[in-house]
Amino acid sequence: MTNDAIREFCMSLPMTTEEVQWEEHLLFKIGGKMFAIIQLGGHRCNLKTTPEKYAELVELADIAPSSHNMWKYQWVTTETLTALPDAGFRELLTESYNLVRTSLSKKFQAELDAGLQPKVKKWVPKAKRERNVAVKKKSVKLTKGPTLKKK
Repeated sequence: MTNDAIREFCMSLPMTTEEVQWEEHLLFKIGGKMFAIIQLGGHRCNLKTTPEKYAELVELADIAPSSHNMWKYQWVTTETLTALPDAGFRELLTESYNLVRTSLSKKFQAELDAGLQPKVKKWVPKAKRERNVAVKKKSVKLTKGPTLKKK
């Protein structure tokens, strides 16, 4: 499969959203949670699997446990997009989608079943969040003005 074929397939799944994150990764999400990641201009794909499928997949050539502690949650990385036949790749992407969808809250699942896109907070890098908090604290101090001391 190619990145374009993976993108097309993921976007065909109901209520899937896509987002570029970490500068060079395209994330596919359901209800604000990732179910697949592809490297833009690259040849890797990360996806979530069941524990049984995880043990089976990491034994194959060109498939490895995902990095950044994602392996703890049964995420695998295909080192090449030809590591599996197209039908197998689609099956894994669908399984990943279903695993993540079932992990969503009942409220989110009900909204998705009703055809509504749940409101999800957008991911903001930690440095930017901290900078925003510092700016808000500074503006609060400026608006308070001088205080009078009682004698």
